[in-house]
Amino acid sequence: MVINTTRFGQIEFNSEDIFTFPEGLLGFQDLRQFILLDDPNDDIFAWLQSCELPSIAFPVLEPEIFGQYYNVSLTKNENELLKLTPEQKPTFMSIITIPDDPTQMTANVKAPIAINMNHKIARQCVLQDNHLAIREPIFVKLQSRVVQNPNTSIKSMSTGLGFAVKINDKENSKPDIDHSL
Repeated sequence: MVINTTRFGQIEFNSEDIFTFPEGLLGFQDLRQFILLDDPNDDIFAWLQSCELPSIAFPVLEPEIFGQYYNVSLTKNENELLKLTPEQKPTFMSIITIPDDPTQMTANVKAPIAINMNHKIARQCVLQDNHLAIREPIFVKLQSRVVQNPNTSIKSMSTGLGFAVKINDKENSKPDIDHSL
């Protein structure tokens, strides 16, 4: 399959790479199929790319990468919707917002994306924990990670990118955000 994205150009992927969001994402309920992209030109973010609307791609990170201890319990209904067995744990991703001033970037840890990697089902879950923020500041945390591990890309700390579609053609990448910390 091929999708001609506005951010990355033409991306080839297999139908097995698609994650289905039966309820869509908050604010994007009509978009149900996404792929996770790993851009080799981006050391920080993976991208959740819509298969239905090529102009929609969200930068994402696993919350643990920016130092968020994430001990989350999903409801019984959420576990059932994700087809998780009691032994399975979902992979969590937070959607990142990057304003014009990247030092103000935030992560939505209140409504993470929970993914059942085995069944390729995903859901954006609104968590009931009032200590979690919709706009958790992460720039300083990411910067600290870079200082602590200067030879390791932030994205390489991710455990969920084994399922990401690798963007091979560096010519296709159109970076328009300065990710330097």
